[in-house]
Amino acid sequence: MTAAGSPNFETDASASDATSAAGHRRRSPLALLLVAVVAIVAVGVIAFSVGRLSTLGDPTPTSDSAEAGFARDMQTHHNQGVELSFIVRDLTDDDAVRLLAYDIATTQSAQSGMMQGWLNVWKLPAHGTDPEMTWMMQPTLKGDGHNHGSGESAHKPGEPMPGLATPEQITELKGLSGVAAERMFLELMIAHHQGAIEMGEAVLDRSTNSTVRTFANGVVKSQQSEIDLMNSMLEERPAP
Repeated sequence: MTAAGSPNFETDASASDATSAAGHRRRSPLALLLVAVVAIVAVGVIAFSVGRLSTLGDPTPTSDSAEAGFARDMQTHHNQGVELSFIVRDLTDDDAVRLLAYDIATTQSAQSGMMQGWLNVWKLPAHGTDPEMTWMMQPTLKGDGHNHGSGESAHKPGEPMPGLATPEQITELKGLSGVAAERMFLELMIAHHQGAIEMGEAVLDRSTNSTVRTFANGVVKSQQSEIDLMNSMLEERPAP
């Protein structure tokens, strides 16, 4: 879900793409970014095609299911990623940052639409009656209340989603330019991706739906790959 010469979006990186931090430093930022872009496109295509096919064989989720809650909340989460990306695009002339921002914006926008498509196929409303994040409090497939690899979730119904930037942080970003804007965008987006990974792992612990699981696995892998990339980009932009 990428455009040449303009900033691009979010996907599944293979094990060979997940190079070490030392390997990242030996490769140019643009080369690393192109690897991430290719991975993003692959995940988007796979998640979409598998999702279209597997929906037919899965039980239809209910409105209060983990699958429906994830689809609704991840749309909100992705939409902020799009917002942050378009903000930084206008605050910097750096090609690598603009390419990354455009990639994130276009990918997450497309994925947000795909998740709305799930709700349409499932004949469920776009908005549930429960507070946001309620689905993360549901028992896991193992029958407990714990998330994959992270212990009990610290997020309660109605509280902000993990990794979301605050209104104050968004206002601060809008007031920056150049390297300062690049650094804050990267820091916010790293936290944003970490939150998306937490949400992806949470739904994997609670869903057997093949469409949702394919997508969530792609989110976890692709966002971790982009976190590695963004950490390397931060290292190249030391704080003043």
